Amino acid sequence: MRSDHDVLLVIDVQNDFCPGGNLAVPGGDEVVPVINRLAPEFHHVVLTQDWHPAEHSSFASRHHQKSPFDTVDMHYGPQTLWPDHCIQDTHGAAFHRDLDIPQAQLIIRKGFRHGIDSYSAFFENDRTTPTGLGGYLRERGIRKVVCVGLAFDYCVRFSAEDARRLGFETEVITAACRAIDLGGTADAARRSFAEHGVALT
Repeated sequence: MRSDHDVLLVIDVQNDFCPGGNLAVPGGDEVVPVINRLAPEFHHVVLTQDWHPAEHSSFASRHHQKSPFDTVDMHYGPQTLWPDHCIQDTHGAAFHRDLDIPQAQLIIRKGFRHGIDSYSAFFENDRTTPTGLGGYLRERGIRKVVCVGLAFDYCVRFSAEDARRLGFETEVITAACRAIDLGGTADAARRSFAEHGVALT
């Protein structure tokens, strides 16, 4: 068993990020059995769930003459535009059916505000609006955050870096992640992890 001061943070293992989904991460479903094997080692498990309203501002469909993966300037900075995905109460937003973590203690929903996207489990993309997860983990005596899930170079990256920024020891288990890898974003994530002191195992 892992220390009672460790938490497994399972990030966005949802249908739309798996093969056949609206924003499928290559091999996204391959993380499920790995995570299912890891989870029983932890006393504390938290899940995150992308949870967008139907007309979210990060959807390319909401921007005239823009396509998925274009970038636009939002009030909080540059924003990648995505295909419509993980819309509240849809099949795409549901967790993958084979994800088996009944002992998870908390689900953090993110991206539910219409005007701002949220990659990190800790902060929205303005980098200042908190989800409350940091306070929750401190109240529970957590010292180390272990990140797994989808996608390695977006929501896993932002979550891990914010965990470090908040003072938690942070680890990313690469076998339990998959990347979108838009123009080298996976390598950029690895370099950034090294700079921020995030351990890759």
